[in-house]
Amino acid sequence: MRIFNVYRGVRGFVGVYHTALRSAYMITPQALRKARILIFWEKHGLTATLDAFPVKRSTLFLWKKQFREGGKIAEALNEKRRTPRTKRKRLWPDALIAEIKRQRSLHPNLGKDKFHVILAPFCSQNNLMVPSASTIGRIVKDCGGLRMFPQKVRHNGKIVPVKRKKVLRKPKDFKAEYAGHCVALDTVERFVYGLRRYIITFEDIHTRFTFAWGTNSHASLAAKEFFEYCRMVFPYPFAFVLTDNGSEFMKHFDEELRRLHLTHYHTYPRTPKMNAHCERFNRTLQEEFIDYHAGALMDTVVFNRQMIPWLVWYNTERPHWGLNLQSPMQFMLTHSSTRPEKSNMRWTDTRG
Repeated sequence: MRIFNVYRGVRGFVGVYHTALRSAYMITPQALRKARILIFWEKHGLTATLDAFPVKRSTLFLWKKQFREGGKIAEALNEKRRTPRTKRKRLWPDALIAEIKRQRSLHPNLGKDKFHVILAPFCSQNNLMVPSASTIGRIVKDCGGLRMFPQKVRHNGKIVPVKRKKVLRKPKDFKAEYAGHCVALDTVERFVYGLRRYIITFEDIHTRFTFAWGTNSHASLAAKEFFEYCRMVFPYPFAFVLTDNGSEFMKHFDEELRRLHLTHYHTYPRTPKMNAHCERFNRTLQEEFIDYHAGALMDTVVFNRQMIPWLVWYNTERPHWGLNLQSPMQFMLTHSSTRPEKSNMRWTDTRG
């Protein structure tokens, strides 16, 4: 490897460069620790080394062998991959796998937890052990996913190619734990004298702080503009954003979230319960304000001016059952909104 820079021609520079590169990127901290222990062993003896470090005698000789066979360089003490060469394969009866494929073909949108319940009678009739929900998910993955999509046919008989974009779904055990941890957005559609109007809504799931904005457009640029208003109104930064799969939350809106390095969660199609807090606010907004000011939606500027005082009252004075009859601002001021230290590891419930 030849290096072309201002130090070209300096004697010994290449060797120092390779040594520095190897020390910075190729030698792990564990290897450096092993090297220090071996140096201590060579200097002070075996008995002192066993007393000073929590290692076994056989481990010291193994490290010494690796160091000698590796050319007596520190990289030889790096941890090797511990993945077994021959991995255990899942061996389930062919009848069970065939039943999973059959059920998947009949019900392509059922998840592994519901399949676990459906397979229980079949396994009991055939004296088979019922696999757990996690195992069913792995079996489906081993079979290639068994994913089926409905076909669309054009007027000329040609099949429309499926172009499904994989999006990030909100984890089932996710729970907002501080202000701004997860905010949800949704859209309310109303017809006023034959004209279609939209009210985009916003809610912080932890504090129930809300905001709304009436607009004539259903494009992603309108949702992006509304999201900028939400960032100015809400006093805390956002971490996760939850929306449905509507077109207003695609393209420009999604690009804005990527620019802000925010995680965009999507709900499953036809599953409003995944965004239950925002859906409940939509009902409250319609029953307590929109139904009494529907005529103002002819001019969204007038409608928004009338809605701002109601939103201020909603966030500062209106009691909420979910907040022990406090308003969102009262709850926000009386409860700590700092981000807690907690592990993000999630796994399927393995209880029997």
